[in-house]
Amino acid sequence: MSLIVPDFDECVVVRSADAEVIGRAPTTIRLLADSSSTGGALSTQRVSLTNGADGARPHHHSRSAELFYVLDGTAQLLSGEQLVTAERGDLVIVPPGLAHAFAAAPGEDADILIVITPGVERFEYFRHLERIAYGKVPPESLLEVQELYDTYFLDSATWSGARG
Repeated sequence: MSLIVPDFDECVVVRSADAEVIGRAPTTIRLLADSSSTGGALSTQRVSLTNGADGARPHHHSRSAELFYVLDGTAQLLSGEQLVTAERGDLVIVPPGLAHAFAAAPGEDADILIVITPGVERFEYFRHLERIAYGKVPPESLLEVQELYDTYFLDSATWSGARG
């Protein structure tokens, strides 16, 4: 087990109005703090999903845990082979290496604060996802950057069965 010692010495304050927003309804991502601004401690974003929208398909991180805190609404999360329904105020933490995915529960909205620790530079990953959504790069281009963003995609029968 290794200890991550964050290397930053100033308070990080991100005003809502100043946060970069990626995407548009039904999936909006507000970029809050990247690993470089927290000395490697964490990276965090707020994801708003409407009307049962998907957040992230099944994947795992080999070096980081991921925390999901439901600010409002109802989310559906995959954690390994377990399907978790989380509501406002619920917290789900997925350890490194465990398959996970998230979405708004069918027919519901979800507003989720996501924290990855130790941090991984993720802002460019979300910008890459936006380029895919707008057809500027093919979806397969994510396979080329899996290691860079410590995000490895996989199939999950449990998730596929739950999400249709």
